[in-house]
Amino acid sequence: MQLKTAFPLQTVNTFRVEAVAERYVRFDAEAEISDYLNHHRLNRRRHLVLGGGSNLLFVVDFNGTILHPAFKGVTVVEKSRHHLKVKAMAGETWDDLVGLAVSNGWGGIENLSLIPGTVGASVVQNIGAYGVEVAAVIDQVEAIAISDGRKILFSPRECGFAYRTSNFKGPWQGSYIVTAVVFNLTRRPNFHLDYPGVKAAVDKLGRASLQTVRQAIVAIRQRKLPNPAEIGNAGSFFKNPVVDGNTLDRLADRFPDLPRYHQGGDRFKLPAGWLIERCGWKGRRLGRAAVHDRHALVLINLGGATGQEILELSEQIQGTVRDRFGIDLEREVQVIAQGS
Repeated sequence: MQLKTAFPLQTVNTFRVEAVAERYVRFDAEAEISDYLNHHRLNRRRHLVLGGGSNLLFVVDFNGTILHPAFKGVTVVEKSRHHLKVKAMAGETWDDLVGLAVSNGWGGIENLSLIPGTVGASVVQNIGAYGVEVAAVIDQVEAIAISDGRKILFSPRECGFAYRTSNFKGPWQGSYIVTAVVFNLTRRPNFHLDYPGVKAAVDKLGRASLQTVRQAIVAIRQRKLPNPAEIGNAGSFFKNPVVDGNTLDRLADRFPDLPRYHQGGDRFKLPAGWLIERCGWKGRRLGRAAVHDRHALVLINLGGATGQEILELSEQIQGTVRDRFGIDLEREVQVIAQGS
């Protein structure tokens, strides 16, 4: 376990903005969490659980305690002829887990290749891409209650998974530290190739397999999205809005080429990147922050941008989308500001 004060956060957030945490605690073993919490009651003190830092924007210094579960490990806890349960610890790098699964012939998460972050954060965010959400393959989530250090096991239903969110990000925020996740994987994968562009990319590589699907997804992401190691960013900054049929009809009358994806019932998902691009933001900059020139849903740090600059850029984008389309874009990124 590492305990530090006045800890610089630039290297632990993928936007690479400068901020300082009053206290930082890195847990290198699961047992260290309960021991720490038994000696440091945090339920009434400001704290933040940190994963890979890929979904955070620090606008101010963090006057509280950063809790960082960094322990790793992957084990098969149950298996049958065609199915298996794989337990991954919270600090495991998400894409390392995907690569391990593919190399071992375990299907279910190959479409989630190259998503930044950790296994623990994948549950909080309910990460998703190219027609797949991680919630679909979760068997159980292990967590420790910050209030008293108890270990608790949650079923997927209890986690309240929804589009890019969960109870850990919503009503339970700040209440638990996810320590491990058990995934239901399969040796007989059902490939998800319906998302636009995926099947064509796989076909270029040959027959659909875990390897070709992963290769295709990685290639698509590398072509469209900036590498956080090279350009500070947090991936998709906004959620894709979901509207009802009346709203869709109203917009389609004005914008006949508006893409839409039926979500069942009277619900339709609209691509936020398309809305932002139609408002003229793609490739534009505001000070040291900018909208990426290949994907309008991604905001980037051009170098030395503050969290406030990136936030102001996002708010201007929200305003223009609201004015033109009547749609309020919701941030996918968690903003750490004064009082948040």
